[in-house]
Amino acid sequence: MSAPLFLVDALPPGNRHTLDGAEGHHAATVQRLRVGENLLLADGRGGTATAVVAAVGRGTLELEITDRGYAEPADPRLVVVQGIAKGDRGELAVQAMTETGVDEVVPWAAARSVVQWRGERGARAREKWVATAREAAKQARRAWLPTIAGEPDASTTRVSRRLAAAAAGFVLHEAATDRLTRAELPPAGDIVLVVGPEGGVAESELAAFAAAGARPVRLGGDVLRTSTAGVAALAVLSARLGRW
Repeated sequence: MSAPLFLVDALPPGNRHTLDGAEGHHAATVQRLRVGENLLLADGRGGTATAVVAAVGRGTLELEITDRGYAEPADPRLVVVQGIAKGDRGELAVQAMTETGVDEVVPWAAARSVVQWRGERGARAREKWVATAREAAKQARRAWLPTIAGEPDASTTRVSRRLAAAAAGFVLHEAATDRLTRAELPPAGDIVLVVGPEGGVAESELAAFAAAGARPVRLGGDVLRTSTAGVAALAVLSARLGRW
Protein backbone atom coordinates (compact mmCIF):
# COMPACT_ATOMS: atom_id res chain seq x y z
CA MET A 1 0.00 0.00 0.00
CA SER A 2 1.36 3.42 -0.98
CA ALA A 3 2.02 6.05 1.67
CA PRO A 4 -0.92 8.42 2.36
CA LEU A 5 -0.66 11.99 1.13
CA PHE A 6 -1.43 15.11 3.16
CA LEU A 7 -1.71 18.63 1.81
CA VAL A 8 0.13 21.57 3.38
CA ASP A 9 0.19 25.25 2.48
CA ALA A 10 3.97 25.15 2.07
CA LEU A 11 6.53 22.38 2.31
CA PRO A 12 8.81 22.57 5.37
CA PRO A 13 12.19 24.19 4.63
CA GLY A 14 14.07 22.00 7.12
CA ASN A 15 14.24 18.31 7.98
CA ARG A 16 11.63 18.43 10.76
CA HIS A 17 7.96 19.32 10.55
CA THR A 18 4.87 19.27 12.75
CA LEU A 19 1.75 18.18 10.91
CA ASP A 20 -1.18 19.72 12.77
CA GLY A 21 -4.56 21.26 12.03
CA ALA A 22 -7.13 19.30 10.04
CA GLU A 23 -4.47 17.25 8.25
CA GLY A 24 -2.67 16.43 11.49
CA HIS A 25 -5.93 15.36 13.10
CA HIS A 26 -6.77 13.13 10.16
CA ALA A 27 -3.30 11.56 10.13
CA ALA A 28 -2.98 11.01 13.89
CA THR A 29 -6.59 10.38 14.97
CA VAL A 30 -8.43 9.04 11.91
CA GLN A 31 -5.72 7.12 10.07
CA ARG A 32 -3.82 6.45 13.31
CA LEU A 33 -0.36 6.63 11.80
CA ARG A 34 2.35 5.41 14.13
CA VAL A 35 6.05 6.04 14.72
CA GLY A 36 8.12 4.70 11.86
CA GLU A 37 5.37 4.87 9.23
CA ASN A 38 5.91 6.83 6.01
CA LEU A 39 3.71 9.53 4.49
CA LEU A 40 3.82 12.13 1.74
CA LEU A 41 3.41 15.88 2.01
CA ALA A 42 2.35 17.95 -1.00
CA ASP A 43 1.76 21.66 -1.51
CA GLY A 44 -0.67 21.15 -4.40
CA ARG A 45 1.69 23.03 -6.73
CA GLY A 46 4.00 20.18 -7.69
CA GLY A 47 6.19 20.05 -4.60
CA THR A 48 6.33 16.87 -2.54
CA ALA A 49 8.23 15.57 0.47
CA THR A 50 8.55 12.06 1.84
CA ALA A 51 8.51 11.87 5.63
CA VAL A 52 8.62 9.33 8.43
CA VAL A 53 6.64 9.71 11.65
CA ALA A 54 9.02 10.48 14.53
CA ALA A 55 6.41 11.07 17.27
CA VAL A 56 2.62 11.12 17.66
CA GLY A 57 0.79 13.75 19.68
CA ARG A 58 -2.85 14.68 20.25
CA GLY A 59 -3.97 15.40 16.71
CA THR A 60 -0.42 16.05 15.56
CA LEU A 61 2.54 14.22 14.07
CA GLU A 62 6.20 15.06 14.37
CA LEU A 63 7.84 14.23 11.07
CA GLU A 64 11.35 13.73 9.77
CA ILE A 65 11.71 14.68 6.10
CA THR A 66 13.65 12.03 4.19
CA ASP A 67 13.28 13.09 0.55
CA ARG A 68 11.90 15.86 -1.66
CA GLY A 69 10.54 16.00 -5.18
CA TYR A 70 8.84 18.17 -7.74
CA ALA A 71 6.41 17.22 -10.51
CA GLU A 72 6.30 19.49 -13.55
CA PRO A 73 2.83 20.82 -14.46
CA ALA A 74 1.05 18.86 -17.14
CA ASP A 75 1.28 20.08 -20.73
CA PRO A 76 -1.08 19.89 -22.53
CA ARG A 77 -3.49 20.79 -19.75
CA LEU A 78 -6.84 19.00 -19.61
CA VAL A 79 -9.69 21.42 -18.89
CA VAL A 80 -13.26 20.14 -18.53
CA VAL A 81 -16.21 22.53 -18.78
CA GLN A 82 -18.78 20.64 -16.70
CA GLY A 83 -22.46 21.45 -17.08
CA ILE A 84 -23.97 22.00 -13.65
CA ALA A 85 -26.05 18.97 -12.67
CA LYS A 86 -28.67 18.38 -10.01
CA GLY A 87 -28.02 16.56 -6.75
CA ASP A 88 -24.53 15.27 -6.13
CA ARG A 89 -23.77 14.36 -9.75
CA GLY A 90 -21.52 17.37 -10.18
CA GLU A 91 -19.47 16.44 -7.13
CA LEU A 92 -19.27 12.83 -8.32
CA ALA A 93 -17.97 14.09 -11.65
CA VAL A 94 -15.36 16.33 -9.99
CA GLN A 95 -14.19 13.50 -7.75
CA ALA A 96 -13.77 11.00 -10.58
CA MET A 97 -12.24 13.55 -12.98
CA THR A 98 -9.68 14.56 -10.35
CA GLU A 99 -8.71 10.93 -9.90
CA THR A 100 -8.50 10.63 -13.70
CA GLY A 101 -6.13 13.60 -14.08
CA VAL A 102 -8.16 16.71 -14.90
CA ASP A 103 -6.16 19.94 -14.50
CA GLU A 104 -9.05 22.41 -14.33
CA VAL A 105 -12.82 22.17 -14.01
CA VAL A 106 -15.08 25.01 -15.15
CA PRO A 107 -18.66 24.93 -13.76
CA TRP A 108 -20.95 25.85 -16.64
CA ALA A 109 -24.48 27.26 -16.35
CA ALA A 110 -25.84 25.54 -19.45
CA ALA A 111 -29.27 26.30 -20.89
CA ARG A 112 -30.49 22.84 -19.93
CA SER A 113 -28.95 22.76 -16.46
CA VAL A 114 -31.77 21.96 -14.05
CA VAL A 115 -29.90 23.69 -11.23
CA GLN A 116 -28.55 27.23 -11.53
CA TRP A 117 -25.93 28.61 -9.16
CA ARG A 118 -26.69 32.14 -8.05
CA GLY A 119 -25.27 34.35 -5.32
CA GLU A 120 -24.38 32.74 -2.01
CA ARG A 121 -25.79 29.39 -3.13
CA GLY A 122 -23.42 29.36 -6.09
CA ALA A 123 -20.44 30.23 -3.91
CA ARG A 124 -21.27 27.38 -1.51
CA ALA A 125 -21.74 24.93 -4.36
CA ARG A 126 -18.40 25.88 -5.87
CA GLU A 127 -16.69 25.42 -2.51
CA LYS A 128 -18.09 21.88 -2.38
CA TRP A 129 -16.44 21.20 -5.73
CA VAL A 130 -13.16 22.64 -4.41
CA ALA A 131 -13.31 20.43 -1.29
CA THR A 132 -14.22 17.39 -3.38
CA ALA A 133 -11.26 17.97 -5.71
CA ARG A 134 -8.93 18.40 -2.75
CA GLU A 135 -9.93 15.10 -1.13
CA ALA A 136 -9.83 13.25 -4.45
CA ALA A 137 -6.36 14.61 -5.17
CA LYS A 138 -5.17 13.25 -1.84
CA GLN A 139 -6.71 9.87 -2.59
CA ALA A 140 -4.99 9.82 -6.00
CA ARG A 141 -1.63 10.98 -4.51
CA ARG A 142 -1.55 13.96 -6.88
CA ALA A 143 1.22 16.53 -6.55
CA TRP A 144 -0.90 19.13 -8.34
CA LEU A 145 -4.37 20.12 -7.17
CA PRO A 146 -6.81 20.68 -10.03
CA THR A 147 -8.20 24.18 -10.32
CA ILE A 148 -11.91 24.89 -9.99
CA ALA A 149 -12.59 28.02 -12.04
CA GLY A 150 -13.10 31.12 -9.92
CA GLU A 151 -16.52 32.16 -11.20
CA PRO A 152 -19.35 30.20 -9.54
CA ASP A 153 -20.86 29.35 -12.92
CA ALA A 154 -19.47 30.31 -16.32
CA SER A 155 -21.87 31.51 -18.99
CA THR A 156 -21.91 30.08 -22.50
CA THR A 157 -20.22 33.28 -23.68
CA ARG A 158 -17.34 32.76 -21.25
CA VAL A 159 -17.03 29.12 -22.25
CA SER A 160 -16.85 30.19 -25.89
CA ARG A 161 -13.98 32.52 -25.04
CA ARG A 162 -12.13 29.67 -23.31
CA LEU A 163 -12.62 27.48 -26.36
CA ALA A 164 -11.41 30.20 -28.73
CA ALA A 165 -8.22 30.64 -26.69
CA ALA A 166 -7.54 26.90 -26.30
CA ALA A 167 -5.06 24.84 -28.28
CA ALA A 168 -7.95 22.46 -28.99
CA GLY A 169 -11.62 22.41 -28.04
CA PHE A 170 -14.10 19.54 -28.10
CA VAL A 171 -17.79 19.20 -27.24
CA LEU A 172 -19.12 15.78 -26.29
CA HIS A 173 -22.30 15.28 -28.30
CA GLU A 174 -24.27 12.15 -29.08
CA ALA A 175 -24.99 13.27 -32.67
CA ALA A 176 -21.35 13.92 -33.55
CA THR A 177 -19.77 11.79 -36.29
CA ASP A 178 -16.13 12.35 -35.29
CA ARG A 179 -14.70 10.28 -32.44
CA LEU A 180 -12.48 11.61 -29.67
CA THR A 181 -10.23 8.59 -30.13
CA ARG A 182 -9.24 9.89 -33.57
CA ALA A 183 -9.28 13.65 -33.05
CA GLU A 184 -6.01 15.52 -33.61
CA LEU A 185 -4.45 16.64 -30.32
CA PRO A 186 -2.04 19.55 -29.83
CA PRO A 187 1.44 19.04 -28.33
CA ALA A 188 0.97 21.84 -25.78
CA GLY A 189 -1.56 24.30 -24.39
CA ASP A 190 -5.09 23.80 -23.07
CA ILE A 191 -7.34 21.03 -24.36
CA VAL A 192 -10.84 22.17 -23.39
CA LEU A 193 -13.58 19.55 -23.28
CA VAL A 194 -17.24 20.53 -22.85
CA VAL A 195 -19.59 18.12 -21.04
CA GLY A 196 -23.29 19.01 -21.06
CA PRO A 197 -25.76 18.68 -18.16
CA GLU A 198 -28.46 16.00 -17.92
CA GLY A 199 -30.45 17.54 -20.77
CA GLY A 200 -27.45 17.78 -23.06
CA VAL A 201 -25.99 20.67 -25.04
CA ALA A 202 -28.54 22.93 -26.71
CA GLU A 203 -28.26 23.55 -30.45
CA SER A 204 -27.60 27.26 -29.87
CA GLU A 205 -24.74 26.39 -27.50
CA LEU A 206 -23.33 23.87 -29.95
CA ALA A 207 -23.38 26.52 -32.66
CA ALA A 208 -21.65 29.07 -30.38
CA PHE A 209 -18.95 26.59 -29.46
CA ALA A 210 -18.41 25.58 -33.09
CA ALA A 211 -18.01 29.26 -33.99
CA ALA A 212 -15.31 29.45 -31.31
CA GLY A 213 -13.45 26.60 -32.99
CA ALA A 214 -14.62 23.59 -30.95
CA ARG A 215 -15.37 20.27 -32.64
CA PRO A 216 -18.31 18.05 -31.66
CA VAL A 217 -17.03 14.54 -30.86
CA ARG A 218 -18.44 11.34 -29.44
CA LEU A 219 -16.96 8.52 -27.39
CA GLY A 220 -18.98 5.62 -28.78
CA GLY A 221 -22.49 4.45 -29.43
CA ASP A 222 -23.73 4.73 -25.83
CA VAL A 223 -24.94 7.93 -24.18
CA LEU A 224 -23.21 8.48 -20.82
CA ARG A 225 -24.44 10.42 -17.81
CA THR A 226 -23.04 13.88 -17.21
CA SER A 227 -21.23 12.50 -14.13
CA THR A 228 -19.36 9.86 -16.16
CA ALA A 229 -18.90 11.35 -19.65
CA GLY A 230 -16.02 13.63 -18.64
CA VAL A 231 -14.28 10.80 -16.81
CA ALA A 232 -14.47 8.53 -19.86
CA ALA A 233 -13.20 11.31 -22.14
CA LEU A 234 -10.31 12.08 -19.80
CA ALA A 235 -9.32 8.42 -19.83
CA VAL A 236 -9.17 8.53 -23.64
CA LEU A 237 -7.12 11.74 -23.65
CA SER A 238 -4.77 10.56 -20.88
CA ALA A 239 -3.99 7.39 -22.82
CA ARG A 240 -3.49 9.23 -26.10
CA LEU A 241 -1.24 11.87 -24.52
CA GLY A 242 0.96 9.27 -22.84
CA ARG A 243 -0.09 10.20 -19.31
CA TRP A 244 -1.22 6.62 -18.79
